Amino acid sequence: MAKPSYLTAPRKSANLPKGIPYIVGNEAAERFSYYGMRTILVIFMTQYLKNAHGELSPMTDAEAKVWYHDFMAWAYFFPILGAILSDAFLGKYRTIIGLSIVYCLGHLALALDETRTGLTVGLSLIAIGAGGIKPCVTAHVGDQFGASNNHLLSKVFGWFYWSINFGAFISTLLTPYLLNQYGPHWAFGIPGILMFLATIVFWLGRRQFVHIPAGGKTFFKETFSPEGLRAMGKLVGLYVFIIIFWSVYEQNGSAWVLQAKKMDLNWAGVEWLPSQIQAINPILVLIYIPLFTYVLYPAVNKIFTLNPLRKIGIGMFLTVPAVLVIAWIESQLIAGKTPTIAWQLLAYVFMTAAEVMIYQTGLELSYTQSPNSMKSIIMSFYLLTISAGNKLTSYVNQFIQNEDGSTKLGGVSYHLFFAGLILATTLLYMIYARFYKEQTYMQQEANTA
Repeated sequence: MAKPSYLTAPRKSANLPKGIPYIVGNEAAERFSYYGMRTILVIFMTQYLKNAHGELSPMTDAEAKVWYHDFMAWAYFFPILGAILSDAFLGKYRTIIGLSIVYCLGHLALALDETRTGLTVGLSLIAIGAGGIKPCVTAHVGDQFGASNNHLLSKVFGWFYWSINFGAFISTLLTPYLLNQYGPHWAFGIPGILMFLATIVFWLGRRQFVHIPAGGKTFFKETFSPEGLRAMGKLVGLYVFIIIFWSVYEQNGSAWVLQAKKMDLNWAGVEWLPSQIQAINPILVLIYIPLFTYVLYPAVNKIFTLNPLRKIGIGMFLTVPAVLVIAWIESQLIAGKTPTIAWQLLAYVFMTAAEVMIYQTGLELSYTQSPNSMKSIIMSFYLLTISAGNKLTSYVNQFIQNEDGSTKLGGVSYHLFFAGLILATTLLYMIYARFYKEQTYMQQEANTA
């Protein structure tokens, strides 16, 4: 009988799986492309967008915020498509390769066409590609592990998330500069090249990966089995609370950037561009992940058990002071003052700590708490919280707009509304978490006897 060309179950080993470096390298390059594009999106729409005649035709701030959050909502809705393709039909590897090509075409459209047509086509393809591969890549990381090296999974998810933010940090500094100095073609083109390289890196690792076969009918059978529905129900209940966090968090790419345009951007001897301040987020993530993993979490565990549910709760609570800082900045702007951009850095200190405690923990929890044939679909439901959070923010921004361009909920009140919302959500989450019971599922190891 012919030996399969790919490994279909994890080897029994206490060491790091051989395919992990390829996945981490792919993720760093892919996230460079995504965040590089996303970082300049609001500035592009409000300052560089052209009409079909090549004339400047920028959006208003309010319209750009709606477009931005709608794009984010779709980008985190399409994980469901990728998950179904992956778990039921194609498997994770083929799904990732196929949708990565779609992703590259989206970057190409943005780089070549500066009109609303190019924007619509480009963002649509990127939403399908980036969203579709997202749950598959994350679940693919977990698939490389069996019971023997399961103890490494939490740290690897941490370094996986570290690679995301390494790529994001570089691109968040670079693409605003490219847009300012060389225009949209280069600013969107360089992220497209990085996405192409990410696809090549992933392809090169194909013989090192564990390829868990698509479930076919088994996927649908397990998904709608009592155990599958129970696992989904428990996690979806948890995800409802996380939606509100993302509704608040994702505003650092829209409302916070527009706020930065009105602030004193000279800090530390550098004249920053409004969208470049977002680079503090990945810098802090790069610091926080090893700091939390190797110092903070072990220290807290000596006092009380810091399980995943508690990490998420603490993260949600830390979101509140971040939003209050932004509200205070807005009050200073309304008073006619020009506060330094350093004040936004304080908000990022709190918000990024919240992000690390919620997002990284949620990735691990979503993988370990889902049945084996449902890893990608459950991961897509987790990512759907980001979609729903962005859609909520988009709806709020549409609802508060008056016909004359003014808003019903502007300035300080806008930010205080979201601060109150996340505080109330955190209190309700604390009650829910007390009744949540964890159950872990891991892939079976290959029989090497």
